[in-house]
Amino acid sequence: MTEKLYDADSGMREFSARVLSCEAQKKGWTVVLDRTAFFPEGGGQPGDTGTLGGVRVTDTRIKDGIIYHYTESPLEQDTSVTGVIDWEQRFRRMQNHSGEHIVSGTIHRLFGYNNVGFHMGSEDVTIDIDGPMTEENIREVERLANRTVCENVSIIARYPDGEELKTLEYRSKLDLTENVRIVTIEGCDMCACCAPHVARTGEIGIIKLLDFGSYKGGVRIHMLCGYDALEDYERRCDATRRLSALLSAKQGEVAEAAERLAGELSACKQELARLRKTYIDMRAKEIAPTDGDICIVEQDLTREDMQRLADAAADKCGGLCAVFSGSDAAGYSYVIVSRHDDLTALRGRINELLKGKGGGSKEMLSGKAGCTRSEAEAMPSLLRQQ
Repeated sequence: MTEKLYDADSGMREFSARVLSCEAQKKGWTVVLDRTAFFPEGGGQPGDTGTLGGVRVTDTRIKDGIIYHYTESPLEQDTSVTGVIDWEQRFRRMQNHSGEHIVSGTIHRLFGYNNVGFHMGSEDVTIDIDGPMTEENIREVERLANRTVCENVSIIARYPDGEELKTLEYRSKLDLTENVRIVTIEGCDMCACCAPHVARTGEIGIIKLLDFGSYKGGVRIHMLCGYDALEDYERRCDATRRLSALLSAKQGEVAEAAERLAGELSACKQELARLRKTYIDMRAKEIAPTDGDICIVEQDLTREDMQRLADAAADKCGGLCAVFSGSDAAGYSYVIVSRHDDLTALRGRINELLKGKGGGSKEMLSGKAGCTRSEAEAMPSLLRQQ
């Protein structure tokens, strides 16, 4: 069993230990020490990183009470090494984990719901709660959680004996009976937890519930605490400032300005669609009737434009109507319509001539072409020569 120094002192940043073993793995080595302040992956929190004797530790995990340190280089067995935790990373994780306890404890106290899932990711922390909540509920929990932060109460981790454990009302996802580590946040929460926490709630800084949504009959809450919450706020403020400048609106009015812009954009799209339809109808009227094929090449037609134009022009020819949109540099899209030919029978030859790929029905084909404009225009006549 590895002695867990973080159990007694979650603020320990540096320690000395003896190397019990070092084994090569596919990538790097696994090192076992007689004691460690590195917290292993567990309870939804990732394992610590740092250095051992100057060697980089990329991850820490636990199995059967033994803590394994994954290192980039080997360490000599039976030697003493100094371990150094990546403290900035560890402290942020403690802020988030302690904040999660406050939020989960507050929800349990107010609504009787349980935390049934916890994950500390690279972007945020998620909590899965087994009951429904409204936006008003979420805001109430956030206010009360931050009040606990401001009260700067103590956070104590300890191992009560079996008899005392039976008398405690604590939150736990598992049915535990012995060697249970209880984390108590004065006046707020009591929960079984293996992870290190800050010493007092004031160290958390701020608890921000970012978002929530329905999840498996309950809700999933996204949150951040402390320095992570501050950096997230800075990013959001920067985005708001830039949006404010782009929209020529006050920062507090960017949502309203964006809604107005979205409405204007929707109206513009509708007007553009109307104008495009008018153009396509006029373009179709200009096409002279023929007993042969029709080939039309444009630059900026949408798929809907191409289909509308090809469909209208197909009524004016005795063969097929091929409409292309694009350029030699960017390539071409095509739509081919015919009232007389079985296009599925001609599809292979058409794609061969167009150096492209596509498919469809007997009446219509569509796809991409890798040919030049002149090759596209020559396709119908070459098709008839087979």
